[in-house]
Amino acid sequence: MTVFGDANEVYRYIGGIFEQAVADPELGEQLAASGAVLQLHYTDPDSLITVDMPQHKVYMGSEDLPADLKPTVEMFMKADVGHQFWLGKVNISAALSKGEMRAKGPVPKILQLIPVAQQLFPRYEQMMKESGRVT
Repeated sequence: MTVFGDANEVYRYIGGIFEQAVADPELGEQLAASGAVLQLHYTDPDSLITVDMPQHKVYMGSEDLPADLKPTVEMFMKADVGHQFWLGKVNISAALSKGEMRAKGPVPKILQLIPVAQQLFPRYEQMMKESGRVT
């Protein structure tokens, strides 16, 4: 059984943590400084999240995605792997080597942002606890 029942739940939780990140004054600036546009392709359920870090914007799905916005790095994984990452249970380098994640683009650029992401792990876990998805 997967954690998320549909794409809207992926957007609510994983997209939501990215929205918190880009809106946070300190974390948002650290992300913006990277110059990265991260696009996450999830399966089970199929969903797409694009994080324009320099512009502090998160796009859920492809409907509102600007046609001229090109990702710096694209990541491909099951939504459950994304969920486990935000709980602090996935090492990206190991997941890439095992094929649990695939990446297109300069992966070191994203790996540099892991310390920023780690600051959000408690927020994500709390959000999931409040929804009854994590005990």
